[in-house]
Amino acid sequence: MSDIIAADQLRLLIERIERLEEEKKAMADDIADVYAEAKSTGFDTKTMRTIVRLRKMEKHHRDEAEMLLDTYKAALGLV
Repeated sequence: MSDIIAADQLRLLIERIERLEEEKKAMADDIADVYAEAKSTGFDTKTMRTIVRLRKMEKHHRDEAEMLLDTYKAALGLV
């Protein structure tokens, strides 16, 4: 009996994962559409992606990353 219950529980979990994967794909498609719209109006999508990534970071992590970037640029004569 417990094998049947475990199989049913496993099937339900797999189905939930599959639904979430479908939603994730739909969300990714929506995001791609927004970037395409931004690009068609003249925005640089690579820069936008960088801004989105930076906004996700906590300020102290963002400051540290910017400091390291500046240090590396200076070391390579890019400043």
